[in-house]
Amino acid sequence: MPNAPRSRSDPSGAASVRRAPRVVTPAALAPFGFVLLWSSSFVAAKTGLRHLTPLLFVTIRLGGGAAVLVALMLGLRRSWRPLGQWRWLHCAIAGTLVNGVGLMAPHVGLTKVAAAPLALVQSLTPLLTAALGVAVLGERLHLRQWLGLLLGTAGVALVVGLAALDSAARLDGLLLGGVGVLGLVAGTLYFGRFCRGVPLLPGVTAQFLAAALVSALAALSLERPHAEWTAGTLAAIAWNTVVVSLGGMALYFFMLARGTAARATANFYLIPGTVALLGWAFLGERLTTPAILGFAVAATGCWLVGRGRPGLRPGPAGASGPRPQYFK
Repeated sequence: MPNAPRSRSDPSGAASVRRAPRVVTPAALAPFGFVLLWSSSFVAAKTGLRHLTPLLFVTIRLGGGAAVLVALMLGLRRSWRPLGQWRWLHCAIAGTLVNGVGLMAPHVGLTKVAAAPLALVQSLTPLLTAALGVAVLGERLHLRQWLGLLLGTAGVALVVGLAALDSAARLDGLLLGGVGVLGLVAGTLYFGRFCRGVPLLPGVTAQFLAAALVSALAALSLERPHAEWTAGTLAAIAWNTVVVSLGGMALYFFMLARGTAARATANFYLIPGTVALLGWAFLGERLTTPAILGFAVAATGCWLVGRGRPGLRPGPAGASGPRPQYFK
């Protein structure tokens, strides 16, 4: 039987077939949720640190998150078996670096310097992660993505650079911000190397338990814990524990398990601009023209890093190959 004639307007002969609408997946929304939640933690932390010592603040934040996660594991009757064969130790190391060191050092730094200089230091996270990810995880970035990383750095510099120059930031505070960057980068790369095959809930539970224990030991040995239980203190703890630590870090590890380390950390370029917007909306801070321009440049850089799928060179076992299927 001869084929039906194709119309000029539809050379494929599929005029009657409509294209399915593009579905917005959780993976596509995860970066936006992460940036918003992580940025909001700056506002909450500024409130909480007025009434709590920094390491105690982090201990309560991580301990509360760990308690909620353990309750979820028990309530949902999830198995602890995926943490067997020393996987729990790998998750504990990644969690201690990302949630422990990555939070404790910046919180102490916030008591010594303004948020802008610390944000400038933390802008090193994506570039450092991408550079080390090439060597450690076998990730290969296109030239377009390296350009995006550089644009992101330039955008962050526009947002916080002037503020950093105007403040007489103390060296020890900036060094603490650098320690937090190293913890976050090291934990991100360690997770990408050893923890991608662990289901999300038990993996994050092990990470939070380890980080809470380490931060509690640090609070007892490195500071004199002090707390004033005001309404603002309780609100700051509740927000940063439930919404930021649980929601934000779950999104971060979700993105890391789905893609490359460079992609996940590239979202940090959007945080300073988002913080500026939240400060303007909730704290009455003035939104300057450099902040608007910097946010636009950083957003362009983040888009360039996330566009397309970067290839992976053959690397050590676990560094390449198919992505885990636990999140489908």
